[in-house]
Amino acid sequence: MSSTPHDPFYSSPFGPFYRRHTPYMVQPEYRIYEMNKRLQSRTEEIWTRHPGQYLEHKEDSDNLWWDAFATEFFEDDATLTLSFCLEDGPKRYTIGRTLIPRYFSTVFEGGVTDLYYILKHSKESYHNSSITVDCDQCTMVTQHGKPMFTKVCTEGRLILEFTFDDLMRIKTWHFTIRQYRELVPRSILAMHAQDPQVLEQLSKNITRMGLTNFTLNYLRLCVILEPMQELMSRHKTYNLSPRDCLKTCLFQKWQRMVAPPAEPTRQPTTKRRKRKNSTSSTSNSSAGNNANSTSSKKKTPAANLSLSSQELGALQSCSLNPGRDGALCHSTAVTPSVQFKEKH
Repeated sequence: MSSTPHDPFYSSPFGPFYRRHTPYMVQPEYRIYEMNKRLQSRTEEIWTRHPGQYLEHKEDSDNLWWDAFATEFFEDDATLTLSFCLEDGPKRYTIGRTLIPRYFSTVFEGGVTDLYYILKHSKESYHNSSITVDCDQCTMVTQHGKPMFTKVCTEGRLILEFTFDDLMRIKTWHFTIRQYRELVPRSILAMHAQDPQVLEQLSKNITRMGLTNFTLNYLRLCVILEPMQELMSRHKTYNLSPRDCLKTCLFQKWQRMVAPPAEPTRQPTTKRRKRKNSTSSTSNSSAGNNANSTSSKKKTPAANLSLSSQELGALQSCSLNPGRDGALCHSTAVTPSVQFKEKH
């Protein structure tokens, strides 16, 4: 019996607006099991839900599915980090939430037909708002169908941080790759035992540290795409041209670096002396003296308000008011009458 949208257990792979996440609290490793199950049923879900549209709009259907996948298992501000060492030195790539769906998609575009993660002897630590899973023996298993049938086991350390709420999604993903193995079935080797060219082709690696060339090229591209996320969001929000978006973002960054931090205003502390009770004559004379001293003290702040021309020039500040065309306003000076207003 096939499930329908009216079925309470129905889950569509086409975006969060079709699926309602059921609140639950499970173990972090079970969330990885659910992720593996979702990845293995990727093609089947798309085909069974929309069989006719899958062939006509395959690329759009895949993009919708990967967006729904990332929404289900990753937070809105999640980050994914990969660390490994290639022939030219160590590499470290960090991508944001908007680029995570495309990362998993490139894994399958490189010839992978199956992807799942195996966690052994993981350690969990609970915090106020998050749960951290540290697995020193994590294996990423990928089954390749091209250029040849090969099973790749990528071993390393996986550190995950889950949000401690009902959805329990991943906030940070850090996978450090140590080594990898490419396994070719014996049947294929026996089939081409008499062909030295095929055996030489089988002896060559099809991945680099367990990652395909599609994934590596995408990670290199993310080095350029990740800093441009601010420009893209500004372009969508204000409908500015790319040049104006770049000017505005650069000026805001420059303003944050140049502008000094605002210092809190300090009020002058006044010391009060304790008066000793004595005869009436001494008290009256001391009261008169205290009145004269307090009146003189009140006049001292006003007398210190005289500022030199150099101090007035240091009070100038520049404010940014970008318009539609990215124009910048002129700097305004602060007069001492406005800046230093005497409080009674």
